[in-house]
Amino acid sequence: MKLSNTTIEGLLILEPRIFGDERGFFYESYNISTLAALGIDVPFVQDNHSLSLRGTLRGLHYQVRTPQAKLVRVVAGEVYDVAVDLRRGSPTFGRWFAMTLSASNKLQLFLPADFAHGFLVLSETAEVLYKASEFYAPENERCIRWDDPQLAIDWPREAEMIISAKDAAGSFLREADLP
Repeated sequence: MKLSNTTIEGLLILEPRIFGDERGFFYESYNISTLAALGIDVPFVQDNHSLSLRGTLRGLHYQVRTPQAKLVRVVAGEVYDVAVDLRRGSPTFGRWFAMTLSASNKLQLFLPADFAHGFLVLSETAEVLYKASEFYAPENERCIRWDDPQLAIDWPREAEMIISAKDAAGSFLREADLP
C-alpha cells in the first residue's frame, strides 16, 4: 500500500496495490499490520456502509467525547469526499481537504480523530464504506453545516442537492461544540 500526505498533517491518502487480469482484480483494502507499518496504528471497532443517490450530501459529521478516526473508501460510484480539521491548536484548524473517491480509483482517505467528514455523491448512486475507531454514539454526534462561509468548501454544484434535515440544521464552525 502506498501512503501520500495531504495539505493537512495526519490526513492521509492510501493507494492499495491492485492485482488485475482478464478475470478482474484483487486488492487488500485493510491490513492492520500494513497500516501500522505506515504509521497508522488505530484500532478500528466498527464498519459502516452507506448507499446514497446522486446529489446526496452527507455531513459534515463528527463526534465529541468519543471522536472517531475513519478510513473511508468507495466500492460503487463516485463521491467528492471532504475532511475538516477540528483539532484545537492545530495550525490547520478549520481548513478542509477534498478529493474524489471512487470505485474505479480505489483510493482511501484516513482521517485522524477530531476531523469532521462529509461527502457529495457525483454518480447515479454511491456506496461508501468506512471504518471507525470508536462506536457510533448518537449523544456525541455533531454536524457542521456544509455551506459554512467560514469554511468556504468548494463543493461541486449539483442541480439539486439532497440534504437531510439534521445536516441542514448543523452548526457553523464558530458556534460548534467541538471535540
